[in-house]
Parts: sequence; C-alpha cells; structure tokens
Amino acid sequence: MPAPVPPEAPPAYFERLAPDRFRATEHTGGAWSVTEQHVSPLNGLLVHVLDRFVAVRAAGPGAAADGLATARITFDILGVVPIGEVDVSVEVVRPGRTIELLEAVAVAGGRAVLRARAWRLARSDTRSVAGGGPGSLPPPDGLAPAELSGVWPGGYIASLDVRPLHAPEPGRATVWLATPVALVADEPVSELARFVGLVDTANGIAVRRSPREWLFPNVDLTVHLHRQPVGPWVGLDTTVVFGPDGAGLTTSVLHDRTGPVGRSEQLLTVRALT
Repeated sequence: MPAPVPPEAPPAYFERLAPDRFRATEHTGGAWSVTEQHVSPLNGLLVHVLDRFVAVRAAGPGAAADGLATARITFDILGVVPIGEVDVSVEVVRPGRTIELLEAVAVAGGRAVLRARAWRLARSDTRSVAGGGPGSLPPPDGLAPAELSGVWPGGYIASLDVRPLHAPEPGRATVWLATPVALVADEPVSELARFVGLVDTANGIAVRRSPREWLFPNVDLTVHLHRQPVGPWVGLDTTVVFGPDGAGLTTSVLHDRTGPVGRSEQLLTVRALT
C-alpha cells in the first residue's frame, strides 16, 4: 500500500475554491524548486476539468453521453507555477461526433501557465484486431519501495509510493508509482485523471546526470493511449536521451497492472549548472 500521508497535511493536491478556481496544497511542491508546483498534479487537474466539462455537457437538456474517449493529451508548460491559486477554463477547439479536440488552460497570477489539448475519439469494439504492444510489467506487489527524495526535494516527490523493478541506471529505469494523496479534495476523479497526474514524474526517475550539476526540465508532455488505464498504479518504463546541443527526450512506455496502455514523451531543455 502507498505510504500514509502525514495527518497534519491536507489530503489532496488541490482544493476547489470556486467552479473554475483551485488552490494547490503543499503536496504539489516541485522538484526543481519547492516554492513552485510540480506540473504532474496540475496535469491531472486539467484532465479532471476536461472530464467535468464533458460530464456537465452530457447532463444538459436533450444531451447524451458522447461515447468518446481521450486518446491523446499534450501539455505545454508555459512557465513556472507558484504554489497557490489557479483558474481553469475549457473550450471546444474542434467539435465532432466521432472525433473532438478540447483545450484546457490553467492561469496563475493572471498568466497562462499550462495548456492541455485532448483528442477524444469514438469508442468501438476492436478486440478482434487488438495487439502489437510490448509485454506487461511484473506487478508492484512485493517490490521494495524506493525513496526519490534523496535525488529530488519537494512535497510532490515525498507524496509518492515508488516501486522500482530494478536499480535505475543513468537514463534508464522501470518503476511503479502510486500515491495516497487525492487529486482534488472531496471530489471523485476519473482513473484517467489520476493516471495522467503521475506521468510527468517520468523525467525524474531515470536521471542521466545529477540535477545538482545539470538542469533538464521538460517543457511539455504528450501522452498517447491505445487503451484507457485502470487502477491506482502507473508503470513507467523510461529512457532518457540527452542530445549534443541542449535538447533531450524522456520516453516512457506506460502501463497499468493489466499491461501497456500507451506512451509518453517529454521534451527537455538541458543546461549545465554554473
């Protein structure tokens, strides 16, 4: 089971203040700076906001469930996010009955800090042709937990239950992640929002060089899904590449307990600490 939350700490990454406003808690404290949010929970929050938008729309007069599922989400990180209040908004970029593109934006201090675009595709029965993915990971049960806090500070990293399959190597790691911290206080969230809210951790589990010597934050995250994830665990089979001229790429095969669900990519800006 994930590690317990300290009783004095809020049991969620975010608290809702108004229909379109949330307050980040200390559990969102970032790895590069403990006074800024780690973007991973904020990613999950924007998926939750998109989910709620779809649900409210479906509950409207004469409306019905649209039968679409999110298959790709791209997050563009537009700047650092203080641990504080964020306002969110959603718009339909490309409407459609079988294919739809939605966009959610988080604003802090009057400035857009995170933008998410989600392609939603019509569901259909393709089980007869399903296949082509990698093998499943061994389950997290019985794996010894590991501490990432020795590498990364911040409330977000401290909130995670990390179960590596083997000792990480520079630029290579395979781990299971879960958290006992709710995404939004006193609100049910979808399994997709909970899952995506952990994926950005990938850039911190397989460091190629010490973050005390090199900066390599990601400027985006793209998640492609060929199946909807289920359950509390996120499996990350991750590889990190640094290029020769300041760019890098963190690539992960994403798993839940029943097998692979898709892939993620994170573009890195790589700079020496001087």
